This record gives sequence, structure tokens and C-alpha cells, in this order.
Amino acid sequence: MSLEWRVARRYLSSRRGTRFLSLITLIAIGGVAVGVMALIIVTAVMNGLQNELRRGILGVNPHVFVLTYGEGMKMQGWRGPVQDVRKIEGVVAAGPFVHTEVGLRNRGGYSEGAVLRGIVPAGEGSGVTDIPKLMSQSRVSFGPTRSGLAPIAVGVGLAGRLGLIPGDTVTVISFSNVRMTPMGPMPRMELFEFVGGLKTGMWEYDNKFSYTSLAAAQHLTGLDEAVSGLEVRLKDPQDAAEISRAIDRQLDLPYRTENWMTMNAPLFNALKLEKLALFLILLLIVIVAAFNIVSTLVMVVTDKTREIGILKSMGMTSRRILRLFMVQGLVIGMVGATIGGIGGVLVAWLTDHFRLIRIPGEIYFVSHLPVKVNPVDLVGILLATVVISFLATVYPAWQAARLDPVEAIRHE
Repeated sequence: MSLEWRVARRYLSSRRGTRFLSLITLIAIGGVAVGVMALIIVTAVMNGLQNELRRGILGVNPHVFVLTYGEGMKMQGWRGPVQDVRKIEGVVAAGPFVHTEVGLRNRGGYSEGAVLRGIVPAGEGSGVTDIPKLMSQSRVSFGPTRSGLAPIAVGVGLAGRLGLIPGDTVTVISFSNVRMTPMGPMPRMELFEFVGGLKTGMWEYDNKFSYTSLAAAQHLTGLDEAVSGLEVRLKDPQDAAEISRAIDRQLDLPYRTENWMTMNAPLFNALKLEKLALFLILLLIVIVAAFNIVSTLVMVVTDKTREIGILKSMGMTSRRILRLFMVQGLVIGMVGATIGGIGGVLVAWLTDHFRLIRIPGEIYFVSHLPVKVNPVDLVGILLATVVISFLATVYPAWQAARLDPVEAIRHE
């Protein structure tokens, strides 16, 4: 063990007549630990929100939409384009869909607005989203119904407000297939059979969306053989922008694409900006803790002035004195960072595993606070803390190193 380390350890854990310095050391370590812990928890919360939103959005939505210009969400002759899209490298699945705004009314006459998606529940196109898998897990099927009516599955939140149970009859009012009558515009209304509730884990979808078979949605909206567009699933969702351009080149006009990254860019950009702002604000806690390190070392230098003078008179160089006090600051920083890192990871895990914090889903799209520690963020926070702690030692260490041995020994 080096001389610098042995002396530094004695100074940090001094007992003879200077117990107050040991308390100051503990306070400095605690300040660093609290700052690190706060940074880890906040960044983990922001990472968790981003990951949960991304997972939810990509689970119930395709990675790329293929639509048409000037057709009012109506694509004729879609079978050829869907085959062309499936041949593009990076595309895992592609299929048609129908998307429309509807009203749902239960037997008691209570109505709510909803989004109706016509999907392919089995066969080609069924792997574009996780909806078919969720239907299978919930034992919801678009097969023949007991009443012979077209099937409809509704998000669990919306189904609960409508008071629906499997087998109930639901009146679906289409606002995209309005007929002109002597009494004025009349939306198309059809009876569907409720076959079950779907839980996606995303508040917006569980409280707003409903699903039916592609053929039933085409009939309700008057599209006949046409569809609203094509939905595409990719091998890597991060390639959405590049593959969107490839689809545009392959299909050309009148087709156009939209991908999940551009459609949700404002939301994810806001989360990134919020994460950066909170990180910078909470970094001030670590900087404040660094000032605690400075004050601790200054007090040690003041208290140990005579000892420093004796060490220098016995041949200890100024450089070694400098290292001695830098070691003290690094020990405080590293111990504080370690304690804060362990505490932050533990609190983050407990919060996420037991879902301790509930949040309003209508604002954040998820019902609980998701927390995920990113290893890169964790390493960055710990390294930044150690660097700041090291920089905090420079001034007091320099003050100790420049002490004159004779003056230091005379110090009272």
C-alpha cells in the first residue's frame, strides 16, 4: 500500500481529537451518493417511458403505412402493391387495413366515439401488428358468431364503459359512409356482436380502439374491395425511414408512405428534451456535492497543516502531497458514486418490478411509471461523478502542496 493512500485513509477516518472531520467526510460521501442516485432514477424513468411508449406504439401499429394521395383513405387495386412491398429487403410482413372513425352504441343506448380498425386476423398480413397475438392470448376470435353478425373486439377500457360482455349486440355507426336521404345526411349503422375485450397496455388504445375483420370493415365503410391502405412490419423498426423511401421508389405515385418515427417524432423529441433538461438540472446536485468535497479537503488541510509540514520536512515531495489529497477526494467520489449507483439501480428496479407509482394514462399513454436503467447512462453518470470529484480536489490539494514546511510546522 502506497504512503499516499495510507495517510489519506488516516485523514479521512481521523479519530484523535478531530471526530468532526469524519462526520464531514460522511456528509460529503452522502451528498455525492444522493446526487448519483437522483440522476440514475430520473434517467431510468425517462428511458422507461421512451421504451414503454415505443413498445406499445410498435405493438399495436405497423412500422410503415402505405397510403395514397387524394383518395380520402381509399386504395383500389391493393393486391399488386402489397406483393411488391413484401419483396423489399427488410420487410417482414405486409397486409391491408381499414381505418375509420365510428360511434359505438350498446343496447341501453349509451354511445361513445371510437376508432375502428379492419384487420386480417389470420393468414397473410396477420403478422404486421401484435393485435392477432393479443386476440389469441385473450381468446378472442373473429370466427363465426352465435348471432351470425359481424364480430367486433373492443379495447378493455372502452368495453367497460359501454358495459359489454361477450355476445352482446353493438350498433356501429360509420361516419365515413354517409348516405343522403330526404331527411338529410344519414350515417350507415350496422349491428355487430361483441366477441371480447383487448388489453394492449396502452391507455389510448384500450380506451379508444376497436377491431373487426377486414371484410366487415369494408362493408361498413362502403369501400367494397378497396382498403384504407397497407400496413408494413419491418425486421428492424429503426430502419423505418430508409425502407419508407425504398417503398416510395418501388411504388411511385399515387402511393405515399408514413412511418412510426415521423408520426410520433414530436412525442419522442419532447421526451428526449425533457430527459436532457432533467439530467442537467440534477447534475447540479453532484456539483454541489463536489463543493462539499472541496470544503472537506480544505478543512483537512487546515487541521493537518503541521502534519503536512512534518511530512515535507521528512522528505515527502510536493507532488506526493498533491497526490495524497487527490486520493482523498477520489475516495469520497468513488465511494459516493458506488453507494448512489447501487441505491439508484435498486430503487429503479423496485419501482418498475412492483409498479409502485401510478400515473394518468390519458396523459402518458401508460398506466404506471416504467423505469429502465440504461447501462450506458449508468456508466456515464458514474464516470462524470468521479471526474467532477477529481476536479474538486485540485484546489485544496494544490494549497496543501505549496505549503512551506517551516511555516506549516509553526502553524497553530
